Amino acid sequence: MQYIDNIIFLILLVAGFGLFAKSLQKIYRNIKLGREINRSDRKAERWETMARVAMGQSKMVKRPVAGILHIFVYVGFVIINIELIEIIVDGIFGTHRFLASIFGHGFYNFFTATLEILALLVVIGVVVFFIRRNFYGVKRLTMKELFGWPKNDANWILIIEFALMVAFFSMNAADHQLQGVYDAHPIPGSFPISGILFGWFSVFGESTLHIIEKTAWWFHFVGILFFMNYLYYSKHLHIILAFPSTWYANLDLYGKFNNLDSVTKEIKLMMDPNADPYAAPAEGEAADVPSKFGAEDIFDLNQVQLLNAYSCTECGRCTSVCPANITGKKLSPRLILMKTRDRLEEVGRNIDKNGKFEDDGKKLLNDYITKEELWACTTCNACTEACPVLLDPLSIIFEMRRFLVMEQSAAPQELNLMMTNVENNAAPWQYNQADRLNWAKD
Repeated sequence: MQYIDNIIFLILLVAGFGLFAKSLQKIYRNIKLGREINRSDRKAERWETMARVAMGQSKMVKRPVAGILHIFVYVGFVIINIELIEIIVDGIFGTHRFLASIFGHGFYNFFTATLEILALLVVIGVVVFFIRRNFYGVKRLTMKELFGWPKNDANWILIIEFALMVAFFSMNAADHQLQGVYDAHPIPGSFPISGILFGWFSVFGESTLHIIEKTAWWFHFVGILFFMNYLYYSKHLHIILAFPSTWYANLDLYGKFNNLDSVTKEIKLMMDPNADPYAAPAEGEAADVPSKFGAEDIFDLNQVQLLNAYSCTECGRCTSVCPANITGKKLSPRLILMKTRDRLEEVGRNIDKNGKFEDDGKKLLNDYITKEELWACTTCNACTEACPVLLDPLSIIFEMRRFLVMEQSAAPQELNLMMTNVENNAAPWQYNQADRLNWAKD
């Protein structure tokens, strides 16, 4: 019976990490539903970009208040969870503060004191974020697209992080009292924050302190497992997926239109007077022709675009700088990514249910993203420039527009007129080529 705690701990640990691995596997499967894209070039630049943007948070601090607070929460929460190593070893083997025997007295004091200071910064960060999101009225955080689950999700994450930090302080404060008063050979550790915030624990007796310490320890451990598995359902997947998203980010000029090889070959064939238009394609060329031009559903988008949809943190920086949205148009770049993720998840549930995708009569185009949203975009690239993790909602808009134009001939009248003029007059304006230089006569 003395090992019952260790057995329960081990069961929870295996179950928690097992469920988390299953969630990651499902995300990976869903992303692989997209078209393959080669983003393995310029590796040194990609590693540098990931280190600078995802790890270094370089784009977050362009808005200093939110950026610095985010660094508090991000760095603090990540480093504090180094303590998870100690919790796992203690939980499996029944030891107590295992790292103290590894680090030694002096360094372990520094380690625990650092964790406490970082935990305090996390608490400050999440409290300020909660106030900004719910009471301060930041426009990009109060738009109707965040009503319901997105807003609740953001609040739940902040509440969970706050609760985990309170449990962390409670565990340290109770343990500090126990070691200092009731243990003749106390384990080292410096607890400057919990000692102040929870110094009133000194009024409790030994048995009560043991209960508080154990309860807080278990709450902290189970809370971390819960938080880890909650990520799959949350916008906070970005704490993991921001790293591959920045590594696979588009390193070319923002908004650079990608030409389709199949179209390029067809144009060259049309311009070659010696080409036989009825000749069979060379071996391997037929495979280069896509089944459709552009994107109608998530299967037509590439895998990096689907990864972007999962990585979006719904911060709204993209939408807040979008000129179409600012002037009252329906377009919201944030919502483009959110809707893509919603459709991707719907397809994933379809596969889970049927073993393979069964046509559900829905498409990303029209059922999730409307033509009005797509044509409202000015392609100014403000959204891609503003994104703190280099996501590219504009590329999704490009591909869906391409489908409308090349597959459905459904461009707005103004664009159809312009393209007709280019075809007939070699210019977007509706006048004869012979009149081009009339402007210079005077």
